[in-house]
Amino acid sequence: MSRYLVNKFLFTIDRDPELVERYREDPRGTVTWWESEQAGRLLSCTAPEATTWLAFTDVEREALATHDHVTLFELGAHPFLTLTLFIAMFERDHPEPLGYQLAYARALSHFTLPYTDIST
Repeated sequence: MSRYLVNKFLFTIDRDPELVERYREDPRGTVTWWESEQAGRLLSCTAPEATTWLAFTDVEREALATHDHVTLFELGAHPFLTLTLFIAMFERDHPEPLGYQLAYARALSHFTLPYTDIST
């Protein structure tokens, strides 16, 4: 598992409102596009540079393509990254106050301490 790459995906999608909507409407297509076009971009470089060795595992790709935050948590994706991105995508579907946040917490309630390692 590449926690780094999964977290990089979550972080970069969450920073662009158009990508948030694209990921909400076409998650599989967005994951495929991002992996082929963006995964290798080195974000800290001033000139465009890329690497070719980064790729999602099949499990990571499927969890991202199905918005499966529980599996992403099990794999070690940072919970703040999944929560902030998924709030942007799904809070509007929960009219009650904190509706999505409470649903997110319920879905993860079967986990006990210590939680999955989220270091990269």
